[in-house]
Formats: sequence, C-alpha cells, structure tokens
Amino acid sequence: MDFKTLFTTFGMIFLAELGDKTQLATFAFSANSSSRLAVFIGSAGALVLTSFLGVVLGSVVHKLVPPQMIKTGAAVLFIVLGLWMLIFSGEK
Repeated sequence: MDFKTLFTTFGMIFLAELGDKTQLATFAFSANSSSRLAVFIGSAGALVLTSFLGVVLGSVVHKLVPPQMIKTGAAVLFIVLGLWMLIFSGEK
C-alpha cells in the first residue's frame, strides 16, 4: 500500500468535494428526509461508484495516452470550463 498516494488522494478529493454541488445535494436530501442513514448510504455509494469508475477509466486511459498529455488535457479542460462559466454565468 502506497500511503503517500492514499493520503494525498484523500486530502485532495476531500478538499475538492467540500462545498461542491454533490455535498450541497446531499445536504438538501438530508434536510428533506426522515431517513438520514438512507441519504448517507446512497450518497456514499454514489461517491464510491464514481471513484471506482474514475480509477478504472484512468487506468485504461493511462495505457493509451502518456501521463503528461492527460495532465495537459485536464488543465486545458479546467481552463475552458472556467472561462465558459465566467462568460456565460449570467445568461438566461
């Protein structure tokens, strides 16, 4: 077990998820539900499944695309999405 990778991944995902739409949706479901355990299990299960898919797809893409290209592509995508949100945030 690579504990450095484990703790780095945990820290980055934890910080990235704080206050994002997934956490806010879970907050809203919990506020409107009498079964908070069901909300927790549903939310945790969804996060585990999406993480699993990310790991599986990431390992497949890693075999086909060089890591530097993946990092560059992710950076470009984040910049494009950020600009898109800034430019088109007020339109209805």
